[in-house]
Amino acid sequence: MQENYEHYISKNIKSLYCKRLFGPVIYLIFSIVLWCTLPIASVVFPSELSKISDMGSMYAQKDVFVSATLNHLSFTGYTATRFNRTSGYYYYMDNPDKNECCIILLSPTTCEQGLPEIEQITVRGKILAADPGFETLLINLSGDLSWTKSGIRSKVNAYYLSEPDFRYGMGIFLFLLLAGSDAAAILTLLFFILFILKPEFSPPCQKLGHFGKPKELLDLAEEELATLPQLATEDMFITEHFFIETSKYGIAIVPISEIIWIYKHSTLHKLFWYHFSISYTLHITANKHVYIHCPKNTKSDIDGIIDYLAEANHNILVGFSEKNRQIIHGKDTKLNEEESKP
Repeated sequence: MQENYEHYISKNIKSLYCKRLFGPVIYLIFSIVLWCTLPIASVVFPSELSKISDMGSMYAQKDVFVSATLNHLSFTGYTATRFNRTSGYYYYMDNPDKNECCIILLSPTTCEQGLPEIEQITVRGKILAADPGFETLLINLSGDLSWTKSGIRSKVNAYYLSEPDFRYGMGIFLFLLLAGSDAAAILTLLFFILFILKPEFSPPCQKLGHFGKPKELLDLAEEELATLPQLATEDMFITEHFFIETSKYGIAIVPISEIIWIYKHSTLHKLFWYHFSISYTLHITANKHVYIHCPKNTKSDIDGIIDYLAEANHNILVGFSEKNRQIIHGKDTKLNEEESKP
C-alpha cells in the first residue's frame, strides 16, 4: 500500500498536465501552418513594391500585400463594380523598365471618384493575377484602341494592383486574433510545464490555499495517503483529514473538516432510444466557495464515500434538497457579507 501511493497525488497531477500539453502544442503547430500559408502578417506589414514590374515575382512568392508609390496615373474610363456598387476605378501607368503598361485599381475615395490624371500617389494594395474583370477591361481597351486582344496583352502586365482588395481592417483583426490566441496557447503551455515541474503550484493545490499553506497541506495529504488511506475507490480516496480525487477529469484535495454539503446526481446515458448505462456524479461543497464534482462513478463507490464523510464530519449536510440548498446559500451569503466588510 505504501509503495503504491507514494507521492500519488503529485504523480497524478504531473500525468494530468502532461496529457493536457497536447492541446496547446497541436494548436501552435496548426497556427504555424496558418502563418506560413496565409499572408496574414503581410496585411499588417505590407512589403514595399519598389518597381511596378516586380508584381509577377512577388505574386509567385505569395507576397501579394504591398505598399507602393505610383507616378503618372491616367484614368482608363472604366470602373469595377461589386454588388451593383462602384468598388474601384481602373487606371494605367507606363512601366519604362519593360516598355509595357500596368493596370492599377484605385478605391473611389483615393482617386476622388475618377480623377483624369494623378501625378503621384502612395497606396496599399493587393497584387492580383488576371481575372474576369481584368480580362473584360483589356477587351474594352483593345476595342477603344483598335488593337487585337493578343496585341494589348503583350503591352499590358499580366498582374495588376488592387487597392480595394487590400482589406486592412480584416487583416488587423485576423492578425490580432491569431497572435492573441498564440500568446494564450504559449502561456497555457508554460503554466502546464510549471505544474508538471512544481505540482504545488497547480490549481488543485492552490485551492488548498483557502485552508492553509498549499505546500504543507499537499505534503500532509501525500503522507496520509501513502501511509494508510481510510477508504479507497478507483479514483477517490479518504484519509484521516482529506478527501482526494485523482481522475482523468481532474484532481481535487479538500480537508474533510471544511466540507459542508455532499450529494450525488445520476446521469442516464443513451444512444438514440437505447439506455445503456447510468453514471453518478459526487458533488462536494466546502467552505470558501470551493466546489468539487467527481463524475462518471458507480453508485456503490459514491454511497461509500458519502457515508464515510458524513460519519467523519457530522456537520456535513447530506443529500440534495431545497432545504439544504437554502441553508448552504444562506451560509454563502453571510460569508460574502463578512468578506465585503472593511
